Amino acid sequence: MPKPPDTPAHRAQTAPDPALWQDGWLRTATHCPSPNFGPRPVGASTDLLVVHSISLPPGIYGTGDVQRLFTNQLDWDAHPYFQSIRGLQVSSHFFISRQGVVWQFVSADHRAWHAGQSFWRGRPRCNDDSIGIELEGLEGETFEPAQYQSLVQLCQQIRAQYAIAYIAGHEHIAPGRKNDPGPGFSWPRLQQDLAWPASMFPASVNL
Repeated sequence: MPKPPDTPAHRAQTAPDPALWQDGWLRTATHCPSPNFGPRPVGASTDLLVVHSISLPPGIYGTGDVQRLFTNQLDWDAHPYFQSIRGLQVSSHFFISRQGVVWQFVSADHRAWHAGQSFWRGRPRCNDDSIGIELEGLEGETFEPAQYQSLVQLCQQIRAQYAIAYIAGHEHIAPGRKNDPGPGFSWPRLQQDLAWPASMFPASVNL
């Protein structure tokens, strides 16, 4: 996949804003540190954004259980579904609620545990060099306007700080194993709102 253009205008548009970030933490996000992370491999280029969807229990929103899962505080006995994920230790860098509130669990400088077995832009192990964004939602269902607005802003803020060259869904980097964010997510809307080059997106979602 070709890289997006490196022009003076592009560099000015995406110039880092030190007031927004500190040690990989976005100052405007609600911080909820997770223990589920590790160092990125030496020489890793953080150039991929991965969009996910999650809700706990599935299809039920605003419970706080996603935050508890990502911080290893979920009560496994609180709902029958939780038995199927009992003991799971995962984290995403960011989570966007149905109301558009942005939470951050792991510094974007570090390797969060969100992608699992995966492959994209000729590389395996996407956790090594990606930033994961979870949307509160269910595969196949639609997402709220506030979530798109926050997602667009967050993607822009991340790209201003990191050399993001690609964006894909969990379904694209782990096909057959993962299906999120699913058919209810509008990739054309995101692509149009971000106004990023088509080469940054999976070919299957290009306008």
